[in-house]
Amino acid sequence: MSGHGRPDLPVVIVGGLHADARRAAVARLLADVPGSVVLHHDLATAAAGTVVRTVRDATGVLSAGEAPLVNDCACCALREDLVPELERLARAGGTPLAVVELWDSVEPKAMAEVVTAGGFTVTGVITAVDPALVLPYLGNGDDLAEGGFAAAATDQRTVADTFARQLEYAPVLALADSPEADDEDRELLAQLHPTARRVPIGHGDPAGSSPLARAARAGFDVEAAAAAQHPACALLPAEADAHGVATLVWHSRRPFHPERLYAALEDLTCAAARSRGRFWLADKADTLLHWDAAGGALCVESAGPWLASLPDAAWEMVPPVRRAAAALDWHPEHGDRCQHLVFTSPGLDRDGLERLLESCLLTDAEYAAGRAAWERLPSAFDTLLEV
Repeated sequence: MSGHGRPDLPVVIVGGLHADARRAAVARLLADVPGSVVLHHDLATAAAGTVVRTVRDATGVLSAGEAPLVNDCACCALREDLVPELERLARAGGTPLAVVELWDSVEPKAMAEVVTAGGFTVTGVITAVDPALVLPYLGNGDDLAEGGFAAAATDQRTVADTFARQLEYAPVLALADSPEADDEDRELLAQLHPTARRVPIGHGDPAGSSPLARAARAGFDVEAAAAAQHPACALLPAEADAHGVATLVWHSRRPFHPERLYAALEDLTCAAARSRGRFWLADKADTLLHWDAAGGALCVESAGPWLASLPDAAWEMVPPVRRAAAALDWHPEHGDRCQHLVFTSPGLDRDGLERLLESCLLTDAEYAAGRAAWERLPSAFDTLLEV
């Protein structure tokens, strides 16, 4: 029994913009885990003011209904409707696994946190992927609205950045059998998320012991998954180079010159299919900045202070995983301040990229001038950071 006094109901979340792969993964779970049930909220009707919910098992639809939008927000409606539906399933009993199939652009992080906050155990988060579509989606800078994927009228996300987050959050990637996929596609996927368990959707096992069925119930730590996404302690990919795909991991202990970095942003953003990490600007020495680029578009935002800028008393308020990550990388003068950027792409010009990044750092003379001089440098990033 759970803390809510009802039978436990294991929940696996299956998402992804690759709808055919996602549907195949869900069908595989229904076939392999007898008695399992799928909940799906279709946000395609959100413009008309409702979200359509279906509950089905391997035999077909068990129930269907509509949930009204909450504050004109389809994702909010999904949140409000999902937990009561899971509670109803749990009370009815007899369901060995609830599969929450996310609509195309819904991101698994938010839903895993909603399900956990509702008192349920998330036993797995799976993003379904067609390997042949990884690069086309990662390179697609269109707004979600242009593809009919927006979850609300105010949805500002792009196809590329949404796909990247879906891919990188999930510890399990369910791979569609894609005849069009080649070694470069598979290598790109491996380098983008090297710690992911890649499981072929493949063929079923009614005994429930297929790799996908096992992955759906392997366990999932919501807090650890959130920490792994935070730029201060993210488990970023390592150096790699195979099948025409490369990952450059670039470190420096010297701050960026704000104007020179700003002038290079377009070239840096377009140099790789995906880049991410953390960086520091000479004129904002206390602010940890998050770099997140996909599809030719860059998002830069403050991720709070560097630990080195905090008084000792404030360290107790910092999660242990963050303190541990900082300690691993501590510099006697700068503390945890550093440049740690990772670029992954087919055809990556590693040497050219390194030269460009190095040219954006403070020169020896600028560096020697010290922090008081750095802080007087022009604040080129204020409009980007909306300071």
